[in-house]
Amino acid sequence: QVQLVESGGGLVQAGGSLRLSCAASGRPFSTYRVGWFRQGPGKEREFVAAIRWSSTYVSDSVKGRFTISRDNAENTVYLQMNSLKPEDTAVYYCAADPRGPITMATYEYWGQGTQVTVSS
Repeated sequence: QVQLVESGGGLVQAGGSLRLSCAASGRPFSTYRVGWFRQGPGKEREFVAAIRWSSTYVSDSVKGRFTISRDNAENTVYLQMNSLKPEDTAVYYCAADPRGPITMATYEYWGQGTQVTVSS
């Protein structure tokens, strides 16, 4: 079992930055595929970015603005979000899975989410 806890969300003005953290406990997850998803008000859940080993995969909607990285010593994956826009407002979730390629959409473990609100 892996427990995931997101943090770092909050209120920020458009153009600002936030760094989200996804801390894992239960077992080391350096070999896990870890993804970030978001769900805005009235919208479907949307893939944002994923990392597997040192490979990363970022959705076109955030490419060039968001970066995913991991610190295996801290058992944490980060999502650095720059040049934030009001349309980035959403609850952001991290997810982890020990199996599958980086592009796989399904994940076994999910966090509870952290709210990001971008004001115009």
